[in-house]
Amino acid sequence: MEYVALIDIIKELNLKVLHSSKDIEKVIISTTEISRPGLQMTGYYEKFVPERVQIIGSAEWQYLSDLGDEKRYQVLDKFLSYPIPVLIISRNLPVFDELIELSEKHDRNLVVGNKATSRIINDLVNLISLKLAPTITLHGVMMEVYGIGVLITGKSGVGKSETALDLITRGSRLIADDLVEIKRVEDTLRGSCPEIIRYFLEIRGIGIIDIERIYGIGAVKQFDYIDLVVHLESWDEEKEYDRIGLEEEKIEILGIEVPRVVIPVKTGRNIAMIVEVAAKNNRQKRLGYNAAEALNERVKKKIEERQFFYKE
Repeated sequence: MEYVALIDIIKELNLKVLHSSKDIEKVIISTTEISRPGLQMTGYYEKFVPERVQIIGSAEWQYLSDLGDEKRYQVLDKFLSYPIPVLIISRNLPVFDELIELSEKHDRNLVVGNKATSRIINDLVNLISLKLAPTITLHGVMMEVYGIGVLITGKSGVGKSETALDLITRGSRLIADDLVEIKRVEDTLRGSCPEIIRYFLEIRGIGIIDIERIYGIGAVKQFDYIDLVVHLESWDEEKEYDRIGLEEEKIEILGIEVPRVVIPVKTGRNIAMIVEVAAKNNRQKRLGYNAAEALNERVKKKIEERQFFYKE
């Protein structure tokens, strides 16, 4: 079963810990469902799911504030008796003394966030969804080219990293070199780089270079969504390469089909420029314009006009 460690969530969302349970290192979150326990504060537990992250916002806080000390203690005592993984107080709202006391009594994790409740919930769902998303790692290079996420694949030594370097000098941004970590987030594919090699690029004959240090922060990006796969392969004289583009090739990654183009590599071809054109062409197709289809329609129309002329 996939899960996210609670301590990772606390760190990434910059939450302040008021009380940590003895087993906080072992507490995991395995669902993106988040609960605001308003009904539970009124005593209704029929459909309560304690396994979810629990958040108290301004509405719940105001309800508790209006209760007397004794009643508030009883309400929170019953609520915290359930094995909840964590209780988050949003907006830096004042924390009731009873809440801290009962968190210690029941050994529950109690944290505070400084953002609005809706923002914390949104950040939580996005973070947990990303952590729980199906993931694979592929050999290749990930770039942002003219706003298009391009995954460059091909055998070792075909020139993927050199093409990436050329693209960077032309204004594109590096996301990952050598290893591309791909996550399926709903119906999209999100490409990023393992942190240990982030922003490093290997160039044969030179070695490892730091793209962020050499070209600046504008030359790198943490992640992007894969819109196009460009496969580089050594030129094969006996192979017939697509010269029109009417039939779009696709590749399936984690159950999602992505357009793919195959670019043959040989001396004298400017591969970086061709990748740029492929990215721009992909964007045009997404906007509803296909140059190959437009040309095909022109040819068909011309043939029809000639046939009509000869009939006359």
